[in-house]
Amino acid sequence: MAMTSQCDNKNSSRAVVAKPERLLLAGVAPSNRPPPLTVKLLHARLLRLDLLAALSPLLLRALSSSALHLHALRLHCLLPNPSHLTFPIALKSASRLPHPLRAGEQLHARSLKLPSHTNPHVLTSLLTLYARCGLLHRAQRVFDEMPHPSTVSWTALITAYMDAGDLREAVHVARNAFANGMQPDSFTAAEGVRPDCYAVAGALSACTRLGALDLGRQAIRMVDWDEFLDNPVLGTALIDMYAKCGSTAEAWVVFQQMRKKDIIVWNAMILGLGMTGHEKTAFTLIGQMEKSGVKLNDNTFIGLLCSCTHTGLIQDGRRYFHNMTKLYHISPRIEHYGCIVDLLSRAGLLQEAHQLIDDMPMPANAVILGALLGGCKIHRNAELAEHVLTQLIRLEPWNSGNYVMLSNIYSNRGRWEDAAKLRLDMKEKGVEKVPACSWVEFEGKVHEFRVGDKSHPLSDQIYKKLDELGLEMKTMGYEPTTEVVMFDVEDEEKEHTLVHHSEKLAIAFNLLVTGPGETIRVTKNLRVCSDCHTAIKLISRITHREIIVRDNNRFHCFRDGSCSCNDYW
Repeated sequence: MAMTSQCDNKNSSRAVVAKPERLLLAGVAPSNRPPPLTVKLLHARLLRLDLLAALSPLLLRALSSSALHLHALRLHCLLPNPSHLTFPIALKSASRLPHPLRAGEQLHARSLKLPSHTNPHVLTSLLTLYARCGLLHRAQRVFDEMPHPSTVSWTALITAYMDAGDLREAVHVARNAFANGMQPDSFTAAEGVRPDCYAVAGALSACTRLGALDLGRQAIRMVDWDEFLDNPVLGTALIDMYAKCGSTAEAWVVFQQMRKKDIIVWNAMILGLGMTGHEKTAFTLIGQMEKSGVKLNDNTFIGLLCSCTHTGLIQDGRRYFHNMTKLYHISPRIEHYGCIVDLLSRAGLLQEAHQLIDDMPMPANAVILGALLGGCKIHRNAELAEHVLTQLIRLEPWNSGNYVMLSNIYSNRGRWEDAAKLRLDMKEKGVEKVPACSWVEFEGKVHEFRVGDKSHPLSDQIYKKLDELGLEMKTMGYEPTTEVVMFDVEDEEKEHTLVHHSEKLAIAFNLLVTGPGETIRVTKNLRVCSDCHTAIKLISRITHREIIVRDNNRFHCFRDGSCSCNDYW
């Protein structure tokens, strides 16, 4: 009888533990999260049953999943011996607070007193928190403490630099990650996480934004090819990289081979085709999408409208904009209005574009006004440009390009006092002009150039090459643009620097270090100026090279003296 009683007590105890445990496990599952009140009641019950220590990781996870972040942090403070299982959850909750730094520093200080401080998962969570606070130097210091960083750790650091806009450092970290053969560890595998997928997607994204195609190809080799074809996340990242690095053919091959295509994959391919001037293929994909049973969404129409914008298809753009609301019942977002305003403005329909902005159900943002300004630049409408720029300066008081543009409009119209006043205002506010720069990738390293730059080790050879090209271009009738045109002043438009613009330096460098016939890929942070556009067309004919330039506006594929934009940009 005594033994039976003991067994009953044990079974009863297990039953008492089992019910809260099942509820907590349910709370961790993203698809079945209990209400916050339920989680709080479970917490109280665990305290009464003296089971808090045994089930603290599950409870913490449930609290964090239910967005009870302060509650989770208070619970963590009560734990006498927090472990490598509880610290990452507490740090995650801290990072979700409006001001996460103080709580993060307290957790960091507490972890230093415990053996779990050296655990890579604790350090990775700490890295992420500091990155969220914008403290990249601390995030890097935490990463440097890891003797053997996992794939998740590498990914967290790459993402931190990308989110901060430091793409070069993100690519540098990605290169080191690949060189060190980043692999998932036992913890991430046990948790059911697929870090390789997101690590490689993050690395591809960094390469995409920097135009580092060769490094991106290194990232591809980290994953079995079948994973790209079966995983929409990886497939989309790869299509996006190829398209935005000017290799649309490779993007198309990936798209055709993919076995799992969700709406995001289709949209990535449509947008990639539209950006690179393959509008007919993009339009054809719409029919294939609908035949495949994939429903068009708002992002699909952004891709279609971009295709129309980059090729000047006004009637098609109007039709898609009309059909999205009337046939597909999709309400236009500000991005859709931006595309159609851009389309009309480029075509010279400035008054129609201006009226559309006035009729929008939302206030115009800097992108919308910038699209209208782009049309003013192309079609030399100084009066409307002045009106748009005064609005842009109110919206973006830190954007130097707006001040410079308006100042030159005043100068060209003889309003010298207004121009001087605006320049003084710019100086008083500490607004500095963003310098134009271009970069290329060669042998895994990114080479950056600025106008008139002579810091590169091959500087003498680069300038000599440009002089040689200049002589050949002059025999073909080329004359540099010598007038200071107000609409291009943001793009280094000064006589003494025309020959040595950053994109020309980057192209000359590539001609020196690459073999005959190799494609040249250049990325620039500002719009390519009209003089460089003309010069690069001639350089492509002289050198028999395909030159792909991605500026902050679109792609230009120069081949045999012509550009894919048909001089429409």
